[in-house]
Amino acid sequence: MDFDLIVIGTGTAARNAAMRVRKAGRSVAIIDEKPFGGTCALRGCDPKKMLVAGAEVIDAQRRMQPNGIDGEVRIDWPGLIAFKRSFADPIPAMHEKLYRDGGIATFHGSARFTGLDSLRVDGTEMRARHIVIASGAEPVALGIPGEEHLIDHEAFMAMEGLPRRIALVGGGYIAAEFSHITARAGAEVTVLQRAERMLTGFEPELVGWLMESFERIGVEVRTKAVVTAVEQSGDKFTVHVESDASPEAVEADLVVHAAGRAPALERLDLRAANVAVKGGKLELNEFLQSVSNPAVYAAGDAAQMGPPLTPVSTHDAKVVAANLVEGNHVQPDYRGVPSGAFTIPRIARVGMSEEEARDSGLRYGVKCERASSWFTARQAAEPVYGYKTLVEEGTGRILGAHLVGPHADEVINLFGLAIRHDLTADDLKATIFGYPTGASDVGYML
Repeated sequence: MDFDLIVIGTGTAARNAAMRVRKAGRSVAIIDEKPFGGTCALRGCDPKKMLVAGAEVIDAQRRMQPNGIDGEVRIDWPGLIAFKRSFADPIPAMHEKLYRDGGIATFHGSARFTGLDSLRVDGTEMRARHIVIASGAEPVALGIPGEEHLIDHEAFMAMEGLPRRIALVGGGYIAAEFSHITARAGAEVTVLQRAERMLTGFEPELVGWLMESFERIGVEVRTKAVVTAVEQSGDKFTVHVESDASPEAVEADLVVHAAGRAPALERLDLRAANVAVKGGKLELNEFLQSVSNPAVYAAGDAAQMGPPLTPVSTHDAKVVAANLVEGNHVQPDYRGVPSGAFTIPRIARVGMSEEEARDSGLRYGVKCERASSWFTARQAAEPVYGYKTLVEEGTGRILGAHLVGPHADEVINLFGLAIRHDLTADDLKATIFGYPTGASDVGYML
């Protein structure tokens, strides 16, 4: 069975690459061992944000209760999961139809390379001129006794009932977001983070302000806490932790893996295709092509050339498709890609951190302020609001922007636009934004 292109995975990167190459008249097949749709649509950002919507209602009620809003609300966890499923459950069938209508061959099963340009999918042999690895990411191995007792984000978002005590191993996006959801739903939540603080990819000042929201909802965050083992006794778990103080034990009804993800490559048998891997990552050239096997390209979380974000997956797919159809001539451009955690309130960043700007040798100015007294914070009764911006001296280029508080996930896109298209601080300050909105604060942040 021969094709011009075989794509491994059916997430954002896989779908976009497959559809674009097919529209160019090439024969395309797509493979996934899980239901079609990928992480973001089925198990990640989209369904997660639907759960966040429920937590936001609780948060708004609590913030506004002293300000004229009366009555109590609560989260009905099964009902919230049903709301999430109303979006996610129809997606596999929709994607199957999308491929079928587009003339793309679909295969369900685990793909393994058998040669430089060949694969086997559960006994079916196939060959292609090119193969795109878009298999996404998976939780990193922790290498501790009892690791099998942890559930991943996918199992978490499928839970019909909410356990009373939840321990989250790790302190990044997953831990921050899931703790904000489950604590507002009534769970007792403990975050076990081995680093000195949570959300290490964000500026320390802003994370410090955000931690007040964790305290407000009763989330216990233990930093410099290294999980060494997890034991099960009946339907309960004991998480063993080493810290600066002394060994500790955390009792929980559920333990969630929130310690990061890595490209899902192990099951592909890449050696059979001479696809080089270094440090758990594919070795790719500037065109997202394997340096050791020119028949193979990669995109999205499997490539991990840019930030592990859904818009980056779409961007990678466009690059790969263009290079497959027209020959290598397009390189990815990851300038000005915003990222954020859907905590309540949000935290977001784009461009350089202050440490990165300092290490770059550039001359720049920093403006950093907690802005709890600004109208944007006061009208929402949200005490956590602040920013840090970095602007290059002389040129006025925006090097980085960091926000925490109401509308941070939307306003950060304006800074991303400025960075990607070389708009200056003066350009943004001269822009007339709607008022009063989160965007109308931008000029005061520069």
